[in-house]
Formats: sequence, C-alpha cells, structure tokens
Amino acid sequence: MNGSLGRQAQKALSFAEKLKSSFQLSVELEDERLSTSKAEKLLIESDRSRKKRKKVIDKMAAMIILQTFLDRRMMNKEIKK
Repeated sequence: MNGSLGRQAQKALSFAEKLKSSFQLSVELEDERLSTSKAEKLLIESDRSRKKRKKVIDKMAAMIILQTFLDRRMMNKEIKK
C-alpha cells in the first residue's frame, strides 16, 4: 500500500471510464484493500469459528465496502448543508 495503483486497480479505473462514457453515468470508486482484514477482525471479535468465517468473509467484506460508501455519501451531504 504505497499509493501506487496495482494491475487490478488499473483495470477497475478502465472499466469505470468505459461505464461513464458508454452510459453517461456518474461512477464512484471505493478503495477496498483493507475490507477483508476488517471483516476478519470483526468475525474473530464476534467469536466465529474459522470454518464459519471462511463461509461469510467475502459477504462481510462487501458489506463493509458498501457501508463505507454510504457513510461517506451521508457525511458529504451533511457537510454541504
């Protein structure tokens, strides 16, 4: 995490640009690099077994990414008021 974009990030940016130009959409990107480790920490804190964590970790990481996005949007709306 040195600030440079990796291959997958470059692919995501390219895809976002294609969406913008093809559909005239506003596209927002979210940094998800730490979402899996955050999910793992939450699941460990909630005393989930390794087997149960393995089943739900990707879902939990996706929830964290979405919640981060929603929280930032809400905060930006409050700042604009």
